[in-house]
Order: sequence, then C-alpha cells, then structure tokens
Amino acid sequence: MTDITLSPENSLRHGESLFRVRQLQDNVEARPAPSRIAEPARLNPLPSKAYFFWLMAPAIILLACISIYPFFWMIYMSLHEVDIGSATWNNFENFTKLFTDTRYLKGWALLFQYSLMCLALQIGIGVFLAVVLNGARFEKVLVTALLMPMMMAPIVAGLVWYFLYNGTFGWYHWLFQSLGLLDAKSILASPNTAMLGIVLVDVWQWTPLITLITLAGLKRVPQDQLEANMVDGASPLRNFFSVTLPNLYPVLLIAVMLRFMDNFRFIDSALVLTGGGPGNATKILPIYLFEVSFKFFKLGRGAAIALTLLVVTIILGMILVKVFDRQQTRKI
Repeated sequence: MTDITLSPENSLRHGESLFRVRQLQDNVEARPAPSRIAEPARLNPLPSKAYFFWLMAPAIILLACISIYPFFWMIYMSLHEVDIGSATWNNFENFTKLFTDTRYLKGWALLFQYSLMCLALQIGIGVFLAVVLNGARFEKVLVTALLMPMMMAPIVAGLVWYFLYNGTFGWYHWLFQSLGLLDAKSILASPNTAMLGIVLVDVWQWTPLITLITLAGLKRVPQDQLEANMVDGASPLRNFFSVTLPNLYPVLLIAVMLRFMDNFRFIDSALVLTGGGPGNATKILPIYLFEVSFKFFKLGRGAAIALTLLVVTIILGMILVKVFDRQQTRKI
C-alpha cells in the first residue's frame, strides 16, 4: 500500500477542487425564459377573418335596416314635401318655417323645463334614498321593492297615474285636495299644475334607476378617507359633502346623461296623461313631433323636427361626455 503524502501546495489545490464554487455567468437572465408548450394538433384549420365577418353579417344587415336606413330616409323626407306615393323638393322650407313656428319654439322651452324638473327631483331623491339604503339591514329587499316601478311599461304607468289623478275617484286627487293643494279640478286639468303632474309620474318611475346607480357608486367610496375625516372631527354631513359627493360625481354624471336622453325620447306617459294639454301647457317638442307626423301626416315637416331634436340631443350628450372626461383627467 502506497502512502501518498500531500504537500501544502497539493493539499491546497486538492481542497480547491473539492470545494470550488460554481461560477455563474454575468449574462444569465434574472427571469428564466418560459418553455413553450407545443400546441396540440388541430383537426380543422383556424378560420379566417372573413369567416367571422360572414357570421356577423346577418346582425349587421339587420341593424343597418333598423337604424341606418331610417336615418337617411328621415334626412330625405326633411328636404321634401312628402305625400302618399310622392315626394317633392321644397327648397329647405321644412327647416326655415321652424324658426317662425311658435309651437315649435314653445315645445323646446317646455321640453327643457320638463327635463330640468325631472332631473332635479330624481337626482335629489335618488341620492337621498341611496344614502339611506346603503348598509341598511334589509338593503337587498328594499332595493328590489324600489325597482318595481322601473319594471313597469311607461304607458301602463301613465294609465295608473291617470286614474290616481282622476277628479272623481282618484286617491291622489283626494289627498291633494284634502291638503289644500288643489281645488275641485284635477291636477291634469289646470295649465298651472299639469306639467307638475307628468313630472311626478316620471320621477316615480325612474328615480329608482338613479338610486341604483348611486348605490353602486357608494360601494366604491374609499373608506379610509371617510375614517380619516371622522378622526379629524368631521360631522357625517361634512363627510358626505367633502368625501362622498366628490367620489359620486362621475356616477351621477352618467345617470344624468341617461335620464336626459330618455326625457328627450319617451312621451308614452305624457301622451296618456295629457296628450299635450290642457291647451298647449304640456306639449313638449316630442309630443308636437308626434302630432305633426302622425296626426296631421306632415311627414316632411315632422322629419325636420325630428332631425333638429336628434342634433341637439347629440350635441348636449357630447358636452356631458366632455365634462365627464375632464373630471376623470383631473383625478388622474
């Protein structure tokens, strides 16, 4: 048996070989590259983009027939004197006569009055109900019950309130008369109160929508800001105006936009309740448009009125969208 003696130099080298640390390269990636999993073989080749287009083609054609074609046909009618089976160019008379039509101009004024009254009451009552319901014990049950008027068709809601306003057996008429707010006439029979009557119907039916949107916004209010203000000694009312309301601003702006566009379009309940009367006290522009087009069959004039109503609605909607975008930019 041979005895191997290691010199200090050999032992040092031998120790280095046993305990040598593995050196890493400097260019090694910090995150390992993911390994690609081979895709399984397909029985059929991937469909092309044209395939998906042809799948959507029936829906596109249907939407075009419902919206695009009537839009251009409305523009065509607004430039012509339309009669049964014929259309005659009238040199923009349908538009020029609108500026001298007192009922058209009054219809705009009544429409803005109606919309502002509805929005003011709906926003005020809707926000109040949302704050009361937020975190309540029976919140889900109460919200479900509150949404029931919104599920009713507008023409049915108009009929219900028409009987409630009836001067002979209407329960609301009896209540208002007992409180001294009305005389023997119905609320819909007086030019001074008829507008308020149709506004109350719209408020009753669509305030739950504002409440639902506001309630969803309240769930997203930062609780740390509320708690910090409470620690600083802020009252609940001050907390609401300084923290809650600024966070609800974008949500309320969306709700205002939705209800503003609906007030410019829906006339079901107003037609059932007053039909624009008494006199012309509630003849907002959509009701006047309905009368011109479908009662007197002046389709060209009605198309011109509808086109101006559409243009004003788009312009006001764009203004609301810009206000919303500006508010979002400030937050960022």
